[in-house]
Formats: sequence, structure tokens, C-alpha cells
Amino acid sequence: MTHETRIDDLPIRDELRGKSPYGAPQLDVPVRLNTNENPYPLPEPLVARIAERVAEAARNLNRYPDRDAVELRTELAAYLTRTAGHEVTTRQVWAANGSNEILQQLLQAFGGPGRTAIGFEPSYSMHALISRGTGTGWISGPRREDFTVDTDAAVAAIAEHRPHVVFICSPNNPTGTAVDADTVLRLYEAAQAARPSLVVIDEAYGEFSHRPSLLPLIEGRPNLVVSRTMSKAFGAAGLRLGYLAADPAVVDAVQLVRLPYHLSAVTQATALAALEHTDTLLGYVEQLKTERDRLVTELRAMGCEVTDSDANFVQFGRFTDSHATWRAILDHGVLVRDNGVPGWLRVTAGTPAENDAFLDAVRAVMKENQR
Repeated sequence: MTHETRIDDLPIRDELRGKSPYGAPQLDVPVRLNTNENPYPLPEPLVARIAERVAEAARNLNRYPDRDAVELRTELAAYLTRTAGHEVTTRQVWAANGSNEILQQLLQAFGGPGRTAIGFEPSYSMHALISRGTGTGWISGPRREDFTVDTDAAVAAIAEHRPHVVFICSPNNPTGTAVDADTVLRLYEAAQAARPSLVVIDEAYGEFSHRPSLLPLIEGRPNLVVSRTMSKAFGAAGLRLGYLAADPAVVDAVQLVRLPYHLSAVTQATALAALEHTDTLLGYVEQLKTERDRLVTELRAMGCEVTDSDANFVQFGRFTDSHATWRAILDHGVLVRDNGVPGWLRVTAGTPAENDAFLDAVRAVMKENQR
């Protein structure tokens, strides 16, 4: 009988041994609220415009795409200037295949073997995974009991470990908590005092926040980067388009490590079509913010603890056995996320009907637990 090769039988790097790939369960259930997707399909006028743009691109698929995605970066810069309260230029914007590739390119350029990155956990688990994948040492920094960043403790951790890259996730995934500008400035100053370090603000959920974007903070701070995505607010998770805004020198740096022609002509065409329909798509964001706030209010009314949320999801608890509660909610046809934060679960804000189904499921589970 042939021996089945396991990952650990292969000569992989030691820091990858015993690790699990990122991913949420993909189950066929009536209501899926576990991956922070935008629940609203793209409007038909946008679908038609995508088809037009892609058809135009298809006529030249025998040629490589624009290697530097200049038209797309110009439109992304215009979008940020209009919506985030700070003027940015094409030279300050870079785009890649999802914000994860943006983060990977930043770590390839500023992290790597012999260097370290720090994040304040629980936070987006891909920060640690991409760090390990690029050979960057990972340091887990502290958060308070309420999941906010303890600024003094974070400054002390930066001073102690002197990381080369600092991740600040705002709004934070999975907790939904936002970080204020004063905290970011203190962490940035601490990072520059320890050694000149790159500070990355991950604003994947920035459009859903009650607070303004932290983008204006990049002015005069060449080592500060804001990372964004079109997966959430633009309802384009299947597109895989992320981008950053920073000093032009940072854009020059990531181009040293990006793969040739990394953004396909089809991806660029689709993203450009979506940017033409920004106002419509941001209208959906406003609906989701209202639904997000409704989830917070109704879960608290049921007696759940709920973390204040600036994202398109809500962290709720506390449960003696969060995984058992996750399973019980799933038994009612609703899939939420068990992120491994003890006592807590996370639910994505869906359509009103999906949210009603989720709230009914939680009520039923809580009633069952009281028997």
C-alpha cells in the first residue's frame, strides 16, 4: 500500500510546520453570515458595465495588461480623495489581488528573514500568517479585556521588541473595534523611536465605521500605510482587489517585489467599472451600517454581551462553550463564525431577512439553554 505523504514529511520551513491554512467553513445552509461578505448582489447596471469593460479588455488579452495599473490607481486615488477626507495622488496608491496581496508585498519589502512584525491580538489572523509565510517573525501584542488597544502597553511592547512592521487593524477583525487617531500617532512615534519601522493601518472595513478614515495621518509620515479592499464596501469579494495609500516611496518599494503583470486586464477592467458606480454601492453600505447597529441593539436586548462595532460584523457572547453555541445556531440554519476567541462568536451583517433569521436562531438557542 502506498504511503500517503503528509505536509510534515516534506522539507517545508520549520515555522510552517503544524500550522493550518486560513479559512472559514463553507457550508450549504440557508443563511451564511460568517465571512463578512456584502450580502447585496451587484446592481444590474454595474453588471452590464462590467461586461462592457471586460469585453473591451478581452480584445487585447493576447497582450500583457498595464503593468502599473495607472488608470485604476488614478481612479482609486480619486475615490479616496472624495470619501476619506484627504487628497492623494496616483503615485501614492498601489493595487494588488486583494488586500492580502498588499500585505504580503509590504512584508516582502519591509519584513522577511531576520525581521519581525507585531500585531495586537485578537486581530486579523492573516497578519500573522502572511508574516510567517514571508519569513517574518511574529510578535503578539496586547489588547485590553474590552478588545481595545492598550496604548501604553502597546508602546511598551514596541519599545521592547523593536519590530520592523507594526499592524494596526481599524476597524479590527474579529472584534469590530476602531482605533482613534491619537493611539495611531503614539504607536507610530514609538515605532520610529525604536527603529524606523513601517506602520500599516488595515482599514479593510473602513467604509463601515462610525469614525472618519485614518488616511489623513499619512501626510508627512513616510512610514505610515493605509490598506483597503474592494471586497467589503464594494460588494466585490470575488473580484480580489486591494489597494494601499502611502508615501510614493512606499509604492516604489512594493514594486520591487510585485510579480510582473500581477493584476490581470480583466481584474483592472472590473474594478474600474465598480468605481464608476461608487455612489450606488456606498448606498448599500449605509443600509448595512443600519442593520449592523440593529444587530448590536437586539443582541444586547436579549442579554448578550456585544463589542462596539465599526465594521460590517458584530462580535457577541459570552458563552461558556462558544463552539457548542455556534453549532446550535447552525442547527437553526444560520452559519456564523467561531473565530476561536474564547466565549465569543462573530456574525456578519446581512440583509434584513437574513438578520431576522439570525436573531430568531439566537433567541431559540438561548431559550433552549434555559431549559
